[in-house]
Amino acid sequence: MQFGIYTVGDVTQDPTNARTPSESERIQATLQIAQKAEDIGLDVFATGEHHNPPFITSSPTTLLAYIAAKTQRIILSTSTTLISTNDPVRLAEEYSLLQNLCGGRMDLMLGRGNTAPVYPWFGKSIADGLPLAMENYRLLHRLWREEDLNWSGRFRTPLKNFTSIPRPLDDLPPFVWHGSIRTPEIAEQAAYYGDGFFASHILWPREHFMALVEFYRARFAHYGHGTPEQAIVGLGGHIFMRRNSQDARREFRPYFDNAPVYGHGPSLEEFMEMTPLAVGSPQEIIDKTLTFREYFGDYQRQLFLFDHGGIPLKTVLEQLDMFGKEVLPVLREETRKRRSPLAAEAPTHANRLARLQTPPADQRPTVKATQLDSVTGH
Repeated sequence: MQFGIYTVGDVTQDPTNARTPSESERIQATLQIAQKAEDIGLDVFATGEHHNPPFITSSPTTLLAYIAAKTQRIILSTSTTLISTNDPVRLAEEYSLLQNLCGGRMDLMLGRGNTAPVYPWFGKSIADGLPLAMENYRLLHRLWREEDLNWSGRFRTPLKNFTSIPRPLDDLPPFVWHGSIRTPEIAEQAAYYGDGFFASHILWPREHFMALVEFYRARFAHYGHGTPEQAIVGLGGHIFMRRNSQDARREFRPYFDNAPVYGHGPSLEEFMEMTPLAVGSPQEIIDKTLTFREYFGDYQRQLFLFDHGGIPLKTVLEQLDMFGKEVLPVLREETRKRRSPLAAEAPTHANRLARLQTPPADQRPTVKATQLDSVTGH
């Protein structure tokens, strides 16, 4: 089980003092947060991709490459990389280069993005968001596995005898998660390729995401990758801690009420009841996080949001220190004790390479890409 943090990289005014950090301050803060994540023993740091204000995460590979040079152990990921508006050739090149730079301690999460104006900025239409995601990933998947590729599709110019460079480290492409809030076709895509499925499950009630994860597990097994329990699942969450719950909720409430993602909707208490948002004491954070397994089964990656909504860097670092000392060790131990021995291990470059060198006797059945197209309608 991997525990980590993810950031959306928003530049938001602190509602308690009306101060808004500069973009440069926010970038530097993100670097400190990533280094702190490694210092406290977390397994993963992930960053989103945005091309519009009020965000600073327009170039995930640049940010993650810099963090790779400043860290030794932590896995670097995205949350998410925009598969719909990015050119698959550039994605293949940039993330393969990042993989080689950091010695394999990276993966990426692909998503369509939900900001409509971004699509025309990159010459796309949001009406094509789903078919773009399907076709672009089909090409990306092949670019990492084939040389002298000949390819043609609907959304980009054809390729003739094309080889993406550099080639993946150890001839093993980066592990891919597919992130989705509401789209079963994305869960189907993840299952077809045997990739991971990540359910942030922050914005909608948990029952919605339980259905998506259950669907993904069933389709993962259908395509011959293993049992439903062996499917690779990641979940999101959001944490704010103080020594007692009253202080935590009093301090967090103005950030929640004014956050770009949460604000001006259900109350803090309602949101905590419906979603994985956890605001309280360390023990309350532990107790709530351990319930996720009850709803979703054994899973491989748990990411938490700490820095959204204008929370100052000092507070974020305090939260991480408390999490590392009082929450993370308990979560690791309790998760270990409760975990089924039949559950898949969390993907890393090392364990995937080991499996590649000694493949299992039962290989996945051959399934034509057109079968996936028939399911998704594209």
